[in-house]
Amino acid sequence: MPETTRSVDPHTEETIAEYPVATESEVAQALDGAVATQLEWRSRPFAARAAALEEVAGRLLAERDQLAELCTREMGKLIGEARAEVEKCASVCRYYVEHAERQLADEALDDDDARRSFVARQPLGVVLAVMPWNFPYWQVFRCAVPALMAGNTVVLKHAGNVTGCSLAIERTFRDIPGAEGILRSIVLDGERAGRLIDDRRVAAVSLTGSTGAGRAIGAAAGGALKPSVLELGGSDPFVVLDLEHEGDVIENAVRSRYQNCGQSCIAAKRFIVLREVYDRFVGSFVARASELAPGDPLDPATTLAPLARRDLRDEVGQQVEGSRRAGATVALGGEVPARTGWFYPATVLLHVQPGAPAYSEEVFGPVATIFRVEDDREAVELANDSPFGLGGSVWCGDAERALAVARAIDSGAVYVNRMMASDPRLPFGGIKHSGYGRELSHLGIREFVNEKTISVALEPE
Repeated sequence: MPETTRSVDPHTEETIAEYPVATESEVAQALDGAVATQLEWRSRPFAARAAALEEVAGRLLAERDQLAELCTREMGKLIGEARAEVEKCASVCRYYVEHAERQLADEALDDDDARRSFVARQPLGVVLAVMPWNFPYWQVFRCAVPALMAGNTVVLKHAGNVTGCSLAIERTFRDIPGAEGILRSIVLDGERAGRLIDDRRVAAVSLTGSTGAGRAIGAAAGGALKPSVLELGGSDPFVVLDLEHEGDVIENAVRSRYQNCGQSCIAAKRFIVLREVYDRFVGSFVARASELAPGDPLDPATTLAPLARRDLRDEVGQQVEGSRRAGATVALGGEVPARTGWFYPATVLLHVQPGAPAYSEEVFGPVATIFRVEDDREAVELANDSPFGLGGSVWCGDAERALAVARAIDSGAVYVNRMMASDPRLPFGGIKHSGYGRELSHLGIREFVNEKTISVALEPE
């Protein structure tokens, strides 16, 4: 087991910092502290929890630029996208500040044999959050804020390459009156983090990560009889039924595929286009994607970031090459550039065949696959021909036609004439190999509570 972990700048390939991996005693101290803090935190009224999270939101906005620069340097995100990510974290704090008490209110039940029967929603304890690197702030806040507002505490195990961001999140929660220690970060490898699920001090676990990691974490949680939420990525379809609003469709298509350099679980990865508009769509999409300019992600003029790690860049290249060997045509990009930094060009694949990597796997990088279909039925069949089921979108001038297709797609969410997004107001999560459970909205805050039935007799029996 390594004694340190490194964060490396994906643009310069230079080491930013090394961090010590937590010892067993440090892990035990963090868990003991989280348990003790939770016993006090759960007793605080919603107004007190809300005040603490409002303070966190204020700190995020006050430190936005510094947090954004750290994020860009550790995982390569464009600086504008990094600033927006920090702002989004503040927005989820304020969403639950406003709505948590109502979302967790007692729910009355019909019971003529009792004076009163209701469901009380109470916190479980310590939630272990195992989080990825691609949105190093948002993924954590999306999971942690509702759990905290419900009265749980959170122990964060973040990806090693964004350890600086993980410790910055912990600092954001530090020294807030009445909320000291409600979120603690521990630096661990994935194997040791998985073993923590069996620890009696951990009540539940949330993972955002790969399907393989989800299988391991889900199995461990099931073996320990503990609730879990798994968000495991996807291969989202972007279904184009017509081009009545061509400019909007193309701009959203390119943004949906290439933002965050394609490293997003809800990025559109499979573009499914009806035959009548296929050629127009391909031509416009390729022309717009070819304008994306790689470069220093701290430079506002850069529009295509590097990938977060060398191994991730190499895997994307292998998926493209494997798809090419299986018959795919490369309409744009497809070659690793000879330059410093873990860059991969904006790439477009056509004629991707079943069984090719880009057909059946999640390609976590700036690679779009475009398919031609004959009608709405074939579009739905292709959209559902995937092991994943996280999100998707349907684009059509006839909203009712688009809605019919959206209802037929097997996924946790489908957006009609708007880009798939992760929004505090809307439940977020997947089916099939994209995982289970929901984050955000009223469903997200109820994942890690005990839905306790309480019934009061009319008279003592």
